Amino acid sequence: MRKSLFAATLIAASLTGGIAAPGFADAGHTGAQSGRGSSFTFALLGDTPYGAAQEAAFPLLVDDINADRDVKLVLHAGDVKSGSSSCDDAHLTATLKQYQTFADPFVLTPGDNDWTDCHRAAAGGFLPTERLDFFRRTYYPVAGRTLGRHPMKVETQARDRHHRDYVENVLFTEKRVVFATVHVVGSANNLAPWAELPGGDRPELRLAEFEAREAAALDWIDNAFDIARRTHAPGVLLLLQAEPTQTEGFAAIRERIVERSRAYGKPVLLVHGDEHVQESEPNYAGVPNLTRLETFGDTASQWLSVTVKPKSPEVFTWEQRTVPAA
Repeated sequence: MRKSLFAATLIAASLTGGIAAPGFADAGHTGAQSGRGSSFTFALLGDTPYGAAQEAAFPLLVDDINADRDVKLVLHAGDVKSGSSSCDDAHLTATLKQYQTFADPFVLTPGDNDWTDCHRAAAGGFLPTERLDFFRRTYYPVAGRTLGRHPMKVETQARDRHHRDYVENVLFTEKRVVFATVHVVGSANNLAPWAELPGGDRPELRLAEFEAREAAALDWIDNAFDIARRTHAPGVLLLLQAEPTQTEGFAAIRERIVERSRAYGKPVLLVHGDEHVQESEPNYAGVPNLTRLETFGDTASQWLSVTVKPKSPEVFTWEQRTVPAA
């Protein structure tokens, strides 16, 4: 028997710009216990499964998370495959089928291996923007609804007339904490040349994609913090694939996160993957209430259990978990 589904809330009015209209509407309790308790727990993954061995082991990871009665949600920080494996339809679809075996809602933000790096010869030499279109159609088939055997409703930036392509940027609240996924990827956030693309790089297309997605990301970050401020949320969680460093491709996004986190003053958890090193960094970028949390990567045997306690000073805590051997 699956665990009680997690309560979600939706923004009541449709988006007319980069900022959501004030107010929330109850999306309805989807489980008998979804509105109860003072805390909840979600599973955090990223950069998995990588290669045939992890794809074969992935069902054990799913079973371990599904068996944890505390977990109400699964977050994945991007990269559904390795950078050297094929970006073809069959491979991407096969991994999606594995994600659909999670009992709870499954929330995914794209990674660079999922589209940006598909120009690589080892990945098939695909045009990255074509693969991004396919990824959106395949992994976000219903705008405003997650994956998983028991999906939940979420707000999506695709409802904003200025950013209609960005179905992958979603937002929801639980226990009044605001969660938002923001499409920010490795490979310099798609500024790295598509050097292995047949016929060579297409800088105009690549830069146009970057600029539009960066604009959407900045608006979505503002949207998350504006909602948190209006609703007096006790915390904010942002899920990105790549860490927003001070390097080219990330500087504006990093600056916006730092600025809004400092002004917000309450706990902000910046979650990402990409580097395959599980670590945390309090006081990130010199902001006392901002913590960076990187999940495990390149493994199907480890994950993070993250608990949200809105009434606690830190709001977010986590534990490392290892999948028992078969």
